[in-house]
Amino acid sequence: MRAALWQQTGGVHACALAAADGIVLFAEDVGRHNAFDKVVGRAFLDGVDLAGKFVIMTGRLSAEIVSKAVACRVGLLVSRSAVTALAVKLARRFGVTLVGFLRGRRLNVYTGFERVVLETGEASP
Repeated sequence: MRAALWQQTGGVHACALAAADGIVLFAEDVGRHNAFDKVVGRAFLDGVDLAGKFVIMTGRLSAEIVSKAVACRVGLLVSRSAVTALAVKLARRFGVTLVGFLRGRRLNVYTGFERVVLETGEASP
């Protein structure tokens, strides 16, 4: 279980860089920005191409996180937490897909609906 510390304490943030076939990199930190930076920094240091990858995290998706994703060319951000209004505005402007409140099989898609595909193969409404 990769997010053991987060599950034990609820006091840290977990962040993962993922691809269609699974988790590529993972980090935990007390700060959501730090967890994001650890994952993207490790990808950069290891020469991991971010094309076709996405970020999954436990923390709120703010405009600052969206800005970092845009700078890294990450086009999909997913969180089990909330998405801010300014993050939605920025994501729309730069074509980033935002998914919040991912809990089990439930989620809210805020931007980039056309990139979210249901298990049945149908695009989300």
